[in-house]
Amino acid sequence: MTASAMTDLQQDFRGTLILPADPHYDAARRVFNGMIDRRPAIIARCGNVDDVKRATRYGRDAGLLVAVRGGGHGVAGHSTCDGGLVIDLSSMKGIRIDPAGRTVRADPGLTWGEFDAATQAHGLATTGGEISSTGIAGLTLGGGLGWLMRKYGLVCDNLISADLITADGESVRATASENADLFWGVRGGGGNFGIVTSFEYRLHAVGPVLAVMILHPLARAPEVVRFWRDYAREAPDELTSTAAFVSSPDGSPVLAIALCCVGSIDAAERTVRPLRAFGSPLADMVRPMSYDRELQTMLDAGFPAGRHHYWKSSLMRELSDPAIEMVVDQFSRVTSPQTAILIEHLEGAVGRVGPEETAFDGRGAHFSLGIFSVWPHGEAPDRHIRWTREIFAAMRPFAAEGVYVNYVGGDEGDERVRAAYGRTKYDRLVALKRKYDPTNFFRLNQNIAPDPSVRPLQ
Repeated sequence: MTASAMTDLQQDFRGTLILPADPHYDAARRVFNGMIDRRPAIIARCGNVDDVKRATRYGRDAGLLVAVRGGGHGVAGHSTCDGGLVIDLSSMKGIRIDPAGRTVRADPGLTWGEFDAATQAHGLATTGGEISSTGIAGLTLGGGLGWLMRKYGLVCDNLISADLITADGESVRATASENADLFWGVRGGGGNFGIVTSFEYRLHAVGPVLAVMILHPLARAPEVVRFWRDYAREAPDELTSTAAFVSSPDGSPVLAIALCCVGSIDAAERTVRPLRAFGSPLADMVRPMSYDRELQTMLDAGFPAGRHHYWKSSLMRELSDPAIEMVVDQFSRVTSPQTAILIEHLEGAVGRVGPEETAFDGRGAHFSLGIFSVWPHGEAPDRHIRWTREIFAAMRPFAAEGVYVNYVGGDEGDERVRAAYGRTKYDRLVALKRKYDPTNFFRLNQNIAPDPSVRPLQ
């Protein structure tokens, strides 16, 4: 970075420019996944939309590799880079709520913890991330699973509008009636088309919820998961639930049926009673709790920033008995007590959105399988990665072709990104990419290249 180039960027920049010599550089370059250790040449921490425009134009004119950071939570590590420019949105945290209209306009640097605290002050919420430090931007752009999804849809299903800065540094708004093609693409197509500087969401009345988990010994897991599978598929939309294979505090593998039921607590108690009554649980931790302060922060302690993460995932149209037996058998050999396998129940409002209405694919999937290997910094990764790949391979016969794009890891390549959308949608996204980013300036993401015959540059 030459002195004259820095002067050009600094002119009228209202945020903070962080260089490798800055004492705050190491903290600023870190992301959630401790496996990612990259050193950008400059971090442009933007203070407003004009800063985003300036940084975008500067990166383009200087021919720099550009990463865009919201919450920095993506497992693939696309929000940072070596030797390039990071456009950091984490200081942009404005939020404007219309309680009467039940809408909110939110800046891209907000985390879900900050977003939920603001909207819950009015008794409102929308589907959001299950770890409070997750950024709203990346989750929304990839589709967005969350505890409220079966009742109110994915995060992207609640998006009303998005303001973007395109690769040429210009502003554009995307809604159902204005740049509708772009609005379709940002609801699941990731950060391929520009930098979103404002999200407008639909909100819903959400009070206390009945939530958390019922623990069972792993030896009883096959029968419990079979019961949960059959019950969940007939349950009302108010219930979102997950079969979670985790480790107890003493390190023993166990099964947790994790759940959130919205609406009146009395009705929720009736809904979840069969799940609580089945078998002989080790513990029943289901109780009424606040949505924002308790449920949405419940998993934070288990997923602190800095641990190493290696993920594999697939959508599932069915959860067969042999698939259940395979998961239980594989998890009995789990290599880290921080690792989890989640089988998330979809359907409900998620499945009622038309398959072509958004770029997010997989509306017909019934479950999402996520293998989330996690281990402490400093521990050798080989055995954890090997175990993850082995169980993923063992589950492939039971999986659908698709995958939730936010769960795609950094080493899975172009084929897995294509699988997240299917052939027809992928071709449509390529055409959209050609229109809004023909040079693939925004390529540090789950990339959709404007020329699909050319592998994305990193």
